[in-house]
Amino acid sequence: MRSRMIAGNWKMNKTYDEAVELATGLADELKDGTGSVDVVVCPPAVDLKGVAEVIEQKKAPFALGAQDVYWEESGAYTGETAPNMLTNIGAKYCIIGHSERRGYFHETDEDVNRKAKALLAHNIIPINCCGESLEVREAGKHVSFVVEQIKKDTDGIELKDPNQYVIAYEPIWAIGTGKTATADDAQEVCGAIRETLASLFGKDLADTIRVLYGGSAKPDNIAGFLTEEDVDGALVGGASLKADSFAAMVKAAMN
Repeated sequence: MRSRMIAGNWKMNKTYDEAVELATGLADELKDGTGSVDVVVCPPAVDLKGVAEVIEQKKAPFALGAQDVYWEESGAYTGETAPNMLTNIGAKYCIIGHSERRGYFHETDEDVNRKAKALLAHNIIPINCCGESLEVREAGKHVSFVVEQIKKDTDGIELKDPNQYVIAYEPIWAIGTGKTATADDAQEVCGAIRETLASLFGKDLADTIRVLYGGSAKPDNIAGFLTEEDVDGALVGGASLKADSFAAMVKAAMN
């Protein structure tokens, strides 16, 4: 049985003080625990230390995640963050391959693959994003497109523990566009992702790797997505920027 996960991607939002305030508010909202649901918050890099301190001081029931990483251990890579830096600050998870990184910064599947390997070497769990554009969706090629992303992103990776890796399916056409993916849309692709994972890592392991949905997930639609067999939670954007709305999603996942 796969445990559910709700992860919040704060993107480029919240100053240090605002991040501490949000993390504190979330800790208060979830003070009674999250049951079997794993909760992750992914603030901007400059906010990681502050959020880590809130988690420690308040014994908050959520883990710290980063939004990106570079695959080298150290060196002349101005502006980048090495995996050991994330480990040192207490990050347990890291988002890789987000559609914004792929689109705005031209990251490739090969880049994502290098990042995944670097994170795994430091015992940080990748939250590997994948997803298709509206053009790909309308051409009816969305399933094959996402499957190829997953194959390239995980190339050469050996997994022995299903908790080492998380996949997040984010249909790009449903993020900030006013278009909404249905629960059936999510299940179609998440199911194909799980079948692909089975071909790569074996059915037993694939059946226990968590696959999240990440396209404009909100408190008023999360329950519908969670009814689907292969949707194990959500990667949440805008709704994670308010403690009460994000907590509401966590509580919905607990039911």
